[in-house]
Amino acid sequence: MTREQELQSYWKQNVTYIVILLSIWFTVSYLCGIVFIDQLDKLRIFGFPLGFWFANQGAEVIFCLLIIVYVWLMNRLDRKFDVFED
Repeated sequence: MTREQELQSYWKQNVTYIVILLSIWFTVSYLCGIVFIDQLDKLRIFGFPLGFWFANQGAEVIFCLLIIVYVWLMNRLDRKFDVFED
């Protein structure tokens, strides 16, 4: 595999990660926090309606977790393709 093919493969995997993580973020922040809020409000977490929790806390928590996951995935990908920095 040539270096150019490796870099194309690297970016393809990177974009795949981004699309998957942004889809999760969209689902949690928009769908769970806005669209399905009435259905989620029927469930409770720590005494608060679940839809309220997603709209006020859940989206931020999930967003921070997605950042951590992205950093971990990219560090692995960088090492796999030998483009990491120490």
